Amino acid sequence: MKVLVAMSGGVDSSVAAAELIAAGHDVVGVTMRLWGGESDTGCCSVSDVDDARRVAQQLGIDHLVFNFAEEFNDRVVGPYVDAHAAGVTPNPCVECNRHLKFDRLLQRAEVLGFDAVATGHHARIDVDANGVRRVRRGVDAAKDQSYVVHMLDTRALQMLMFPVGSMTKTIVRERARALGLRTAGKPDSQDVCFITDSGGREAFLADRIALRSANVVDESGTALGTIDAVELVTIGQRRGLSLPGGAPKQYVVDVDVEARVVTVAPPHRLVDAHCLVADVAWVDEPPMNGVRVQSSAHGRTAAARVDSIDDSVVRITWESPQRRIAPGQSVVFYDVDDQFVLGGGVAIVTPRRRVNTA
Repeated sequence: MKVLVAMSGGVDSSVAAAELIAAGHDVVGVTMRLWGGESDTGCCSVSDVDDARRVAQQLGIDHLVFNFAEEFNDRVVGPYVDAHAAGVTPNPCVECNRHLKFDRLLQRAEVLGFDAVATGHHARIDVDANGVRRVRRGVDAAKDQSYVVHMLDTRALQMLMFPVGSMTKTIVRERARALGLRTAGKPDSQDVCFITDSGGREAFLADRIALRSANVVDESGTALGTIDAVELVTIGQRRGLSLPGGAPKQYVVDVDVEARVVTVAPPHRLVDAHCLVADVAWVDEPPMNGVRVQSSAHGRTAAARVDSIDDSVVRITWESPQRRIAPGQSVVFYDVDDQFVLGGGVAIVTPRRRVNTA
């Protein structure tokens, strides 16, 4: 089978390519050039592209570079900036997967005559009793990436392969070392690729939108202080709010960008019995109960019931009240055994009483 392997310059995609070669496939590596600006983190730096190219040379396969910078700016960077301007917390890596790695790349692979596309994600693809392909959690629970590939539908899954999903990270690195791959000891990428270590999120956004100060108040409207940029605040945040020292812990429970007001409250006010999720898409038929819900890439799932509000919006009712999910964050639904992805969407703002600070 002719397989196009997305090589990010990391150890997982390097070993994914090696495993497919060992299995007898006709493999070609590809690196997507996504971000044209300054980058010293993530998977878009010049060094990452060079690592991918050199690993391809070590493996004796061709290596291509696809320039998707315009699409990346339109689909990932622009919405990231817009989300912060609106006071919500985006998940750019999920959107990159959705629009670039598992949409644009699949389209290009089909045009070029490839039978499949493979990536180094720690997830698995299984087929259920009805013949429906579904994403399953990776074997290594600590490295599971099913959350960030939850948007994959059955059509995409027909053409995808996750060669390292059945391996632990330790085994992946052992395979890389045994093959002498230059990425064997390379640390995992943890950060948003277009946000530099030197400048950070604030500098990136300040170059693109006006960052505005805001008042920090408690739920009664009492002023507690000010912050420099309301666009940088997220639900659940505790640090960086310029609150008086020695006081009880307070967390952000509401961000009103338009009014430039951030409301804080004790931790118990972050707990809620419900959550609204929009832009929901299901792998198969939507379940109405017996669902596990995960709201962050490194979070735990919690049992919930799901009730449809309209075609793309659902209400989650937790079996036990949970910490509120920041609007803009991906919400992923798993089966009752917490193994298979059922679908996912994006948390939206739950209406709250606006505090009058006049």
